[in-house]
Amino acid sequence: MELEHKLNKDLILRENLALQRTTLANQSTFLSFLRTSMYFLVAGLSIPNLLDIKSGTTISFIFYMISSLLFVFGIINYYLHARRIRENKIHVGNYTSEYLKP
Repeated sequence: MELEHKLNKDLILRENLALQRTTLANQSTFLSFLRTSMYFLVAGLSIPNLLDIKSGTTISFIFYMISSLLFVFGIINYYLHARRIRENKIHVGNYTSEYLKP
């Protein structure tokens, strides 16, 4: 009986740690989207000055649109995955050890 209780605690701890890693991975992914979005924003700001072309506003607009789309997609992606993680937290430790019973 003691082994069964210890095993359940280990499983619950592993599941909680896996959920924490998943949460951190989700945050890291959001920051990656934010970083990439900022790269495109900076590119849009610097392209007209760097290339000295007359159609610089069109190219800048394209970079601004890509930047805003990446930012919005990153936010949507973050909240969708955060909701899935929250929904899966209810399953941690919410089981009986039917497989361990003789």
